[in-house]
Amino acid sequence: MIKTKQDFSAIIDIGSNSIRLVVYEKQKTGHYREVENVKAVARLSNYLDPNQNLTQEGIKILLDTLSNFSEILAIYPYQHFICIATATIRQAKNQQSLIHQVKEKLNWEMIVLSEKEEAYYGYLAVVNSTALNEGITVDMGGGSTEVTYFKNRKLVHSHSFPFGTLSLIALYEDDCSEEENALKVRQFVLEQFHSLPWLVNQHVPLICIGGSARNLAQIDQSEKSYPMAGLHQYQMDDNDIKRILDQLKAMTLKKREKIESLSKDRADIIIPAIETFSALYETIKAKHLILSQKGLRDGVNYQLIFADHKTPYFPNVLEDSLHDFVIRYDLDMKQISHIHYITRKLFDKLVANKIKLLSKADWFYLKYAIYVFNLGEYIDIESSAQHTFYLLVNQPINGLLNQDKLKLALIASYKNKVTFNQFVKPFKSWLTKQEQRKLQLIGALLKFTYSLDTTKRQVIKDFDFKIDQKEVELNLYYVKNPSAERYQAEKQKKYLEKALNKKITLHFLKA
Repeated sequence: MIKTKQDFSAIIDIGSNSIRLVVYEKQKTGHYREVENVKAVARLSNYLDPNQNLTQEGIKILLDTLSNFSEILAIYPYQHFICIATATIRQAKNQQSLIHQVKEKLNWEMIVLSEKEEAYYGYLAVVNSTALNEGITVDMGGGSTEVTYFKNRKLVHSHSFPFGTLSLIALYEDDCSEEENALKVRQFVLEQFHSLPWLVNQHVPLICIGGSARNLAQIDQSEKSYPMAGLHQYQMDDNDIKRILDQLKAMTLKKREKIESLSKDRADIIIPAIETFSALYETIKAKHLILSQKGLRDGVNYQLIFADHKTPYFPNVLEDSLHDFVIRYDLDMKQISHIHYITRKLFDKLVANKIKLLSKADWFYLKYAIYVFNLGEYIDIESSAQHTFYLLVNQPINGLLNQDKLKLALIASYKNKVTFNQFVKPFKSWLTKQEQRKLQLIGALLKFTYSLDTTKRQVIKDFDFKIDQKEVELNLYYVKNPSAERYQAEKQKKYLEKALNKKITLHFLKA
């Protein structure tokens, strides 16, 4: 298929520590998928002279990097392009000269974001990629640190502190130990954070954005042999942060540079960064720390998506994310709606009869599993369950924390008890035995209701339901020949019978 200008957008982000080019391809859903991500470690903030002008050496690094990126950009027929700059260019006294030189050499408009804009785009990225209604975000760059507080998904406060990883490392003294220098950084940032009353004692999640936060999460995942791929919405607590800090402070720089889960170019600045996250965690009395893989550049892209909307965020992040799955894997929305009706009716009756500890809260997982049940058929019918589980567990589902994503995957991929146990094995410590039994029941229920529409013709329009201590009796009313549905339902009901510990009798009746 020939790609057109409408398919691509590109962003260059000129930060204090690094300069990055990201190219996005527009999907059928209207979302943008990242197809190119190139980073250059420039550390421009190190090239600000005593008068706060970017030096000639710094200008050369800037222009050479942008020229290199222009060669990569030439490959893509992009419609939208934006070149943004943050703290170092914002602080540079020769900012206007830099804008002019970029324009003269590359014919690009370099847009210098204000502190308020930079904070806003970080907030926008978080509320459009998580289901959090309230929280404090922190985006730590090389030259500044942006914090925001949002409630009911609306931005309430924002602030940009004029310090970042590179300026904090400058506080280090050669004759002090790593521990002493880290303490100095911690005391400094604590004082800064306490200068904002709206940060203190909020008791909300702390959502961290940026490369340093990403490296912190990667180290934690590596140490825990974390069984799930992906970093977005990864959750940590203060004990995790302290453990990693203590380990890193006990290492030499050369040893830190060899840590596989830590970028070599961040080995010298990772401790001040984590001390900052730890100090902010303490300041707000955070419930937990959550990593957001979505940040400034994504926020700019969301601004593009919502340019013609009244509000700059999705009404329901999770539903939008799953709708993206429906389109990407060519799932049948008409069938999904039909299965939703049948499954909800049967589920409600089971809950009303107090079956197997099912509760109304369990509908949350079942409802969304209906969207993506056996999506692995897109790859291969015979191994659909395996592909379904792998795809759901190992890619981001915006709006779901990892434990909830695991539950969704176990339900949507349910085949039988044997495969369920295979899938859950690496995650057994995440779920109690009772939770595992409940998920098997919900999975068996969904597998059964999908069998009632095996030809995707909505043959079964409704049903009656009777239940006693030993048996479930279903009168299934059909409007078209139900032979295929009858065969599959009789075949699949055994899994639900085992989960319920009841015999299921099916009667197919003409509506």
